[in-house]
Amino acid sequence: MLTELETTLLGVMMMVIMLGMGASMTPRDFPIAFRKPKGILVGLLSQFAVMPFLGFLLAVLLGLPPALVVGLLLIACMPGGTTSNIFAYFSKGVLALSIMMTTVSTLAAVVMVPLLLSFYGGLAGISGDYAIPAGNVAQILVVLLVPTALGMVLRKMNPNVGATIELIGSFMGVAVIVFLIATWVPRNYQLLLDTPAPVYAATISIGLVGMLFGYWVARGLGQDTRRSRTISLETGIQNGPLAVLVITLSFGAAMQQEVLLIPILYSLFIVLTSTVITLWYRRSSTREALARDAAKLGTAP
Repeated sequence: MLTELETTLLGVMMMVIMLGMGASMTPRDFPIAFRKPKGILVGLLSQFAVMPFLGFLLAVLLGLPPALVVGLLLIACMPGGTTSNIFAYFSKGVLALSIMMTTVSTLAAVVMVPLLLSFYGGLAGISGDYAIPAGNVAQILVVLLVPTALGMVLRKMNPNVGATIELIGSFMGVAVIVFLIATWVPRNYQLLLDTPAPVYAATISIGLVGMLFGYWVARGLGQDTRRSRTISLETGIQNGPLAVLVITLSFGAAMQQEVLLIPILYSLFIVLTSTVITLWYRRSSTREALARDAAKLGTAP
C-alpha cells in the first residue's frame, strides 16, 4: 500500500498533470477539432469500447482473482494519460490529435468510467468490498477537471505561461510513474517475485494488445497511418497514476496492496512497451517519408 504522504504527493502530482493537460489548449480548440471529428470519435471508440472489453476478456481467460480483476478493469476503463502525448510526439504521430484525444477522453471519463466499471464489474462477478462505488470514481474525476479548466484559462490569458505549464504537466506524467515505481517496488519486491505469470501476462497484454487493436480499428475506419499510430498509442497508454489514485482513495489498507498490483505493474511495463512501439512507429514513419520522396522524384519532369 501507499503511505498517507505518498497518497498526498500522488494527488498533488495528478493535479499538476491535469493542469498541464488543460494548458495544452483553449476552449476554442474544441469547436475547431470537432469540425472534423472522425479521428477523435475513432479514438473514443477504441478507448471506451475496445479497452474495457479487452480487460474483461483477459481477466476471464486468465482466471484472475477478484482483487486483480478490479485493478485490471480499472486500468482498462481509464482515459488516456498525458504520457501518450510524449510518445505520440517521438513516434512522429499527430500530436494535436493525441492531445485532443487525451482531453476529450478525460472529460468523457466522468460518465463512461463509472458506467463501464459497473457493467464489466457486474459481468465479472465483482461485488461487496471489492466493488468500487461509481460515485467515488465520478467525484475524483470531477475534482481533477478543475485544474484542467484552470489550465485552459491560463493558456488563453498567457500562451507562454500556458506552454510552460503544458510542458511541466507532460513530463510530470512520467515523473509520477517513476515515483510509483521508486516508492512501491522496493517495499514489495518479494510480492513481485511471487506474482504468477498470468498476472504479468495481463499487465503487459492490456497495453500492448490495446495498441495493436487501436491501430487496426483506426485503419479499418479510414484513418491514415500517422493518425492510426497516434490513436494506437492513445488507446494502449492509459492513465495508470489516476487508477492508482482511485484505488488509494477507495480501499482500506488491508485490500489496497492486492488491488494496486496490476496498475503499478502496468505503469512500469507500459513505459517499456510504448518505447518499443514508438521506435517501431518512428521507423515506419521514416520509411513512408522516404517512399513519398522517391515517388515525387520518380514523377518529376
